[in-house]
Amino acid sequence: MVKFHIKKGDKVKVIAGDEKGAEGEVLRIIRDKNRAVVKGINMVKKHVKPTAQNPEGRIVEMEAPIHISNLMLIDPKTGQPTRIARKRDENGNPIRISKKSNEII
Repeated sequence: MVKFHIKKGDKVKVIAGDEKGAEGEVLRIIRDKNRAVVKGINMVKKHVKPTAQNPEGRIVEMEAPIHISNLMLIDPKTGQPTRIARKRDENGNPIRISKKSNEII
């Protein structure tokens, strides 16, 4: 199983692609495709067929997944994009540490 540098709920910045420079919160991680869905990033329009609840059908605007390599975690202390280090605390539990501020994320 691959360890990702971001998790659900993290604030991230897009570092490559059409949305470069945009920031948002991770809503979902898709592990098998190495992708993440970020709130307000990579918006697409999806056509929804008519159903019993929605007899006319409609066009829905939603977030599409973006590759995880195009995202960088934002340091909660400085507000800048940062890399992370993985260490263990005194109980042996894994923790993520910001490389810029050395703070626990």
